[in-house]
Amino acid sequence: MALISVRNLYLRYGGDPLFDGASFEIREKDRVCLMGRNGEGKSTLLKILSGEIEATEGTIISQSGLKVARLIQEVPADIPGTVREIILNHQGGESLDWSAESILGKTGINPDLLYRNLSGGQKRRVLFARALAAGPDLLLLDEPTNHLDIPAIRWLEEIIARLPCAVLFVSHDRAFVRRTANRILELDRGTVRSWDASYDRFVELREAFLENEERSRKLFDKRLAEEEAWIRRGIKARRTRNEGRVRALKKMREERRARRSVQGNVQMQITEAERSGRLVVRAENLTFAWGAPPVVKNFSMEIQRGDRIGIIGENGSGKTTLLRLLLGDLAPDSGTVKLGTNLQIAYFDQMRAGLNESETLVENIGDGQEYVMLGEHKRHVLGYLQDFLFSADRARGPISALSGGEKNRLMLARLFSKPSNVLVLDEPTNDLDMETLDLLQDLIAEYKGTVLIVSHDRDFIDEVSTSVIALENGNVREYIGGYSDFEKQSAAARSTASKPAVKTETPIAPARKKRSYNEQREFDALPAKIETLEAEIAKIQETLADPQIYTNAPALVELQKNLDARETELLEAYARWETLDG
Repeated sequence: MALISVRNLYLRYGGDPLFDGASFEIREKDRVCLMGRNGEGKSTLLKILSGEIEATEGTIISQSGLKVARLIQEVPADIPGTVREIILNHQGGESLDWSAESILGKTGINPDLLYRNLSGGQKRRVLFARALAAGPDLLLLDEPTNHLDIPAIRWLEEIIARLPCAVLFVSHDRAFVRRTANRILELDRGTVRSWDASYDRFVELREAFLENEERSRKLFDKRLAEEEAWIRRGIKARRTRNEGRVRALKKMREERRARRSVQGNVQMQITEAERSGRLVVRAENLTFAWGAPPVVKNFSMEIQRGDRIGIIGENGSGKTTLLRLLLGDLAPDSGTVKLGTNLQIAYFDQMRAGLNESETLVENIGDGQEYVMLGEHKRHVLGYLQDFLFSADRARGPISALSGGEKNRLMLARLFSKPSNVLVLDEPTNDLDMETLDLLQDLIAEYKGTVLIVSHDRDFIDEVSTSVIALENGNVREYIGGYSDFEKQSAAARSTASKPAVKTETPIAPARKKRSYNEQREFDALPAKIETLEAEIAKIQETLADPQIYTNAPALVELQKNLDARETELLEAYARWETLDG
């Protein structure tokens, strides 16, 4: 049964209408994701459904007494009062199964804290609890995972799965959408299409739909061209018996003029600097504390050219602190950090501090110049911004008029215009639409430099990372692979740690097979061999870190060949050790 039905919705602010005959319905206990490109009007549609603004035309039919609550995309910096006051005032004293205090109890937020003193993620959870406290029949969520860490996102997924009300949400977090949505509404060029499918199935169906649409349009354009050629032939086309054909041609012209093409994709490319040395960062026994306990304790790792490191952890766990330590911006309390040679670092700041809100887009990108240099190529600023889907009029306008997704696109445009061989991306995925996310993933995969990424987007980390650094309960650990690999490895480690200790008097380990005389000699020699190989590799890497070596091509080729041989030999030595030790 439909909670709310929307028919022929129309709204225009200038240019193409945001909604041009949009129709859809939301049913009881629906879990619907509203998807669409940045600027298509998703937030505006939620505001219409919540009654905050009105459409120009259209009919909205809702069940009698329908209660709608909306979680806004922006997080207010300050709302007067404590967490408890904000929630309970909104609740109005009613007794609800999903009471605000029950929700807050699960979040771990102290109800007596002032809202203004909370972190961004905590504020988001309070706002979510406030929306629930209204006891809605339909809950509208606009980018609910923004500012939330992964445990909080998982908590949100569990809450949404158990809610008694219908939920319509906007999100570009693919892992979140996969786990929560049972249906997709797609806002595309003013219309809304309903897909009764999971997210992955929706992607397949939508691709097939767009391919069919493109074929149909090509056939239409071919027919229109034929009719235009016919009308130009002269008097025969205007005879009385052909008036119907002329009217049909006029109708085809009107249809072609009214056609709205699919919004183009961002045309991004990263301006790469000369490559760095093979060693990018070597950290040894890093310890750092703002107070107690330490944020990082006895952490060591080596980052080499081409590594793509995902950094994950709860809000406040110290991800940005770890970044600053690794980049040499912050001195450790103990331990050492060695940076490689010829590093050119480009930094994406999730707070968008690099953007000047009082300036236009052109001024932010060009720094007062009409052109930007992309490697050896010169591009006009307006043309470059068009690659990022900003029209000339929009490019000359103020940044303050941009949506969150558009500001992130502008940040990427600014970032990628600077030569780099190390990319540092702090929450780059917030508010970006799926198409731009896919392109960003592809760019990072093809980037020849080194990438450090802080993100709570599990799917993004899974797609781009070669290893993951996880900050967990004051510990910092590195895991090989993406996010799903981290989950498997950390779950296995927890499972092992939770097993009860085996009593010494009842050993359960199988008897080890006795080594032969030659195997024992080989086993005894392996530690020295491994140590020698590691020392040789370190020496070669140190030589490669010297920029002078890159002026001698034959010597460089020979060094890299030796390095590959030693690394292969080391892997074989480790494998042999495990075999003989088994």
